[in-house]
Amino acid sequence: MEILVLLKQTFDTEAKVTVEDGRVLDDDVTLVINPYDEYAVEEGLKIREAVGGSVTVVSVGDARVDEALRRALAMGADEAVRIEPPAGADEVVVANLLAAYAKDKQFDIVLGGNVSVDTGAGQTALRFAEILGIPHVAAALKLEVAGSTATVHRDAEGDTEVVEVPLPALITAQQGLNEPRYPSVPGIMKAKRKKIALLTPADLGVAVSPQTQVIEIFQAEQNRRNTLIKGSAAEQAKQLVQLLRSEAKVI
Repeated sequence: MEILVLLKQTFDTEAKVTVEDGRVLDDDVTLVINPYDEYAVEEGLKIREAVGGSVTVVSVGDARVDEALRRALAMGADEAVRIEPPAGADEVVVANLLAAYAKDKQFDIVLGGNVSVDTGAGQTALRFAEILGIPHVAAALKLEVAGSTATVHRDAEGDTEVVEVPLPALITAQQGLNEPRYPSVPGIMKAKRKKIALLTPADLGVAVSPQTQVIEIFQAEQNRRNTLIKGSAAEQAKQLVQLLRSEAKVI
C-alpha cells in the first residue's frame, strides 16, 4: 500500500512566541513536526507494517523543513519530499502545491494532521482532498484499513462517529489516534544519508496566488484578574452573580 503523509513544521509547543514590528520572531525557536502530523506519520508506519508498501512524507517550506522531514525518515518513512513555497504562500497555495505533487502518483491513502498548532486553520487537508476529488474524513481516533476500504472512528465534538470510505482517501489524525514512536539511533543515522527530493512550484506547474492576506500580527495581552470569593455557598453564589453583572457584564 502506497501511503502519503502531508507534513508541516511548526513551533515547539513549549516555545515562547515573540512578536516584534508585526513579525513573529522564529530565528532562535525550536521547530518540530506539527504534533498532529506526527500522529499521521506514525499511523502511516503502522499501516505499512501491517500490510506492506511504502510511506512518503511531503512538506511545503524552506530549508529548515528538512529537519522535520529527516525526523520522519528517522521514524521509518521511506521517502521525503520538500516543495519550495512562493512568497506569501497561504493554505490555498500550499494545498495546490501538495495536490499537484500527488495527482500523478498512485497513493492508496493520504494522511495528515487534523490541524496545525500554529494557525489552527485546518484548511490544507480539506482543500487538498477537494482539489483531487477524493473522500476526506477528519479527526480520526482509530483507523482500520481492509483492502480498498478504510473504516475511521472520528472525534465528533466529544462523541465518536464511525465512517467507512473507499480508497484512495484522505484522513486527518486527531490526538489519541496513536503514540508516535521515538526514532532509533540506526534510524537517525540512516535518515542522515537519505536524500530529500526538492521541487519548486515551476516543477509542479503551479501558479496560484494567495487568497488571504495577514493584516496585522500582535502579541496577546494578559489582563485577566482573579477574584477569591469567600463566605458560605449561598453568599458566594450571590457575590458571583453580582460580579458577573457589574464587572464582567455578561448577565
